[in-house]
Amino acid sequence: MGNIAVENIGKLGFGLMRLPRLPQGDVIDVAQTAEMVDLFLEAGLTYFDTAFVYGGSEEATREALVKRHPRENYTIASKLHASSQPNADLARKELEISLERLGTDYLDFYLLHAMDKNNYETYKKYGLWDFVKQEKAKGRIRHYGFSFHDQPEVLDRILSEHPDAEFVQLQINYADWENPNVRSREIYEVARKYEKPIVVMEPVKGGALATPPAEIADLFKSIRPEASCASWAIRFVASLDGIMTVLSGMSSLDQMKDNLSYMKDFKPLDQKEMQAIHQAMAAYNNIRNIPCTACHYCTDGCPMNIPIPEIFSAMNTRLADGAIARSKQMYEAAVAGRGCAGDCVGCGQCQQMCPQHLEIINLLKECSEAFG
Repeated sequence: MGNIAVENIGKLGFGLMRLPRLPQGDVIDVAQTAEMVDLFLEAGLTYFDTAFVYGGSEEATREALVKRHPRENYTIASKLHASSQPNADLARKELEISLERLGTDYLDFYLLHAMDKNNYETYKKYGLWDFVKQEKAKGRIRHYGFSFHDQPEVLDRILSEHPDAEFVQLQINYADWENPNVRSREIYEVARKYEKPIVVMEPVKGGALATPPAEIADLFKSIRPEASCASWAIRFVASLDGIMTVLSGMSSLDQMKDNLSYMKDFKPLDQKEMQAIHQAMAAYNNIRNIPCTACHYCTDGCPMNIPIPEIFSAMNTRLADGAIARSKQMYEAAVAGRGCAGDCVGCGQCQQMCPQHLEIINLLKECSEAFG
């Protein structure tokens, strides 16, 4: 695991992108978040993951965690998103702002955010690799790495050109493991080749694997009736070699309690369970779906206020189970008071922001035809 001490981190990390919201408006429920933080720390887990572009997350982390617990009792990861800034000075300023929002004078882990072939040159042009090295020397960063959304060849290039990166954050889940578009297994193998500790994001694929197609859910229930479908997804990636921690973007106390029930004292998948996972992989390979992880990067700048991830979730329900009536209900609930799939004006801002590189404009047209 390189020079990062991981023994006190634990196999489960608290992803702070999908925090609970109050009923009145899109405001983070800090009180519930604080309860979740307390349960997480009581279980002996310490890794909290946020980012500059997670709206309100860093401030909520300050209130729910930093103000309430001794700084030595936890680790914080945050991220610098170069693509959201027009120049190097503003990009570098993100660290200062994140530290102020979080109310801390250092970050345990700092990541160059959402690296891919399109923005890799921006990170180099802005001098951000040198920047994180300098900030580590100053003590404001303890460890630096990057999160990644692209093909294995691109990851290989980045790690060969920047062997100093101390860890990588990768999207890994069983549904994408052999997906020819995502190539999750190959990406994992590149990171292992370079012996980089791996932080896993999207182990439940934006929540999709918490409610998989009935065929897969029934398979899991036949083996472990008491276990949630999400637990299978998280335990699969946590069972892989070289994993530093697995992030779960928890948005309720119930989700926290479920995750802690099997990750507080983590046990890797046994042979029978791994066989079931491979059956689930095969089943997913035969199901067409939209590989959206519901990160919502696409929605902030949408001029028509279209709830893109929620529309795609409804479409995936239709594609996976043929549940036309249920998917229609999901769609109508998603677009109530907001833009419909057919309202897309094709501006393309969503596609520029999508870490999955989805052809969102065409997909919305398909959803519009399906749902009317």
